[in-house]
Amino acid sequence: MLTASREFQLRHVAASLLLAGLSLGAQAQKGETVKIAWIDPLSGLMGPVGQNQVKSFQFFAEKFNATNPAGVKFEIIAIDNKLSPAETLNALKSAIDQGVRYVTQGNGSGAALALIDAINKHNERNPGKEVLYLNHSAVDPDLTNAKCSYWHFRMDADTSMKMEAITTFMKDQPDVKKVFLLNQNYAHGQQVAKYAKEMLARKRPDVQVVGEDLHPLAQVRDFAPYVAKIKASGADTVITGNWGSDLTLLVKAANEAGYTGKFFTYYAGVSGTPTALGAASAGRVFQVSYNHYNLGGQMGKWMDEYKKRFNDDFYTGSVIHIYSLLGEAMAKAKSTDPVKVAAALEGLTVKSFNGEVQVRKTDHQLQQPLFISVWNKADAKYPYSPENTGYTLVPLKMYDSYVSSTPTSCQMKR
Repeated sequence: MLTASREFQLRHVAASLLLAGLSLGAQAQKGETVKIAWIDPLSGLMGPVGQNQVKSFQFFAEKFNATNPAGVKFEIIAIDNKLSPAETLNALKSAIDQGVRYVTQGNGSGAALALIDAINKHNERNPGKEVLYLNHSAVDPDLTNAKCSYWHFRMDADTSMKMEAITTFMKDQPDVKKVFLLNQNYAHGQQVAKYAKEMLARKRPDVQVVGEDLHPLAQVRDFAPYVAKIKASGADTVITGNWGSDLTLLVKAANEAGYTGKFFTYYAGVSGTPTALGAASAGRVFQVSYNHYNLGGQMGKWMDEYKKRFNDDFYTGSVIHIYSLLGEAMAKAKSTDPVKVAAALEGLTVKSFNGEVQVRKTDHQLQQPLFISVWNKADAKYPYSPENTGYTLVPLKMYDSYVSSTPTSCQMKR
């Protein structure tokens, strides 16, 4: 029979071992390297956007490696997909062969759809080797509706959410009377046109859509013929979801042709476009985004440091969302296993650079505030000048998450 003192000692040892085990479990992932395959264009007309984003992911990996609550180390493996869904699948295979369990992509919804389908099949066939897809910028609403997947999380606001914000703003702009829709001919561009027509009809039935056109993605080098159509239509406003060279060259052609109407854009702040905007676009080019150049605070410090280091501008804020949410989810799951991390991400709320953001459990669409900003001269209040143009995107309106939130038809298979 144990003496009372001996029994106490054994219980004390058992309790100590249990606590040590719990502590070890809580830090089981500490020091682990989490490889993230970045799969997007690094060449061709959209190459400059991709190159900026790779630097952004690497820059913030350094920042979050020092501070994330899970204690993990993020490492980026960049693979050029040439904006092609087929090349994207080759890149995914290469990443998986290297033992990568996390993938990020965002430039082109065609590539995003290919990734979702391939990752669904891979995860079904390879239990224990699942891969998680963190979408930083592909905004086709179908990705979190008909095509939604347990393995896909979107950190940008989708096309319909941004159009909710644009049309809510336009509702109170009486000088907007005739609208032309010009977009890239793929899922995102088609959805911009669709939602613009639906939402304008609901909020501003007096506004006429006087023209609509779609053009090939990342292939047009001269937008003068499209601008001629816009001018001939009598449109006082253009709505476009164009990005990269397709927006830069469109704006350049509009300025050269003397078009003085408004542009409502999704991506006016992206590489190359600020320079094309110049002084001629002041006061008439608007952007909807979850981010803008003059947020200040910690974001302002990061942007200044990024510009000093790379002589470039940081604009893909979803990079910060990805690292913030991954760090919290891995700490919560006490694991870097994508299956456990996916479960921890569902419904997760964090304070990010643009306010409180939440991963909606139903469809894995991040709910977040959105901003409307306008291109204008930089000044003491809004000093950040992208591409050293002397101009900036001046914030006009912020919409809380619930304003731009749109319903989902997602039937998630768990």
